[in-house]
Amino acid sequence: MASIFGFRSRNPARDRQTDVSRLDRLARLFDQISAEVEAERNGLENRYRAKAANAAFLVEAMENGSASGRSSEIGDLTKSILNCERRIAVLSRQHLRMKEFRHSLDAIFDENGSREAAVEFTVPARVGRR
Repeated sequence: MASIFGFRSRNPARDRQTDVSRLDRLARLFDQISAEVEAERNGLENRYRAKAANAAFLVEAMENGSASGRSSEIGDLTKSILNCERRIAVLSRQHLRMKEFRHSLDAIFDENGSREAAVEFTVPARVGRR
């Protein structure tokens, strides 16, 4: 039978340092993912504007009679524009969610602005205790 006197715990400062390090890594990951999503959204928005401009010029040309027979191209551009709009909406929601996650992570840090974790650990209740 093991003696309870042999039990040793870590220094609380070391625990705090470990928690802060872990939370910092998580914060950097959220920031990185957020930047990736934002970059994808910005690139897609640029392509969206170009496709919308192309569609507008094509419709104008068709109305003037100089681009007859290109209606399938209008259909393709319309489909592409709709897909871009859907993807931009998804990316915007993802970016917002990453910012929310990042903000909730900041709430774990204490109010003093230091990067010391204000994490509370609880001992689970015993199951089946009589």
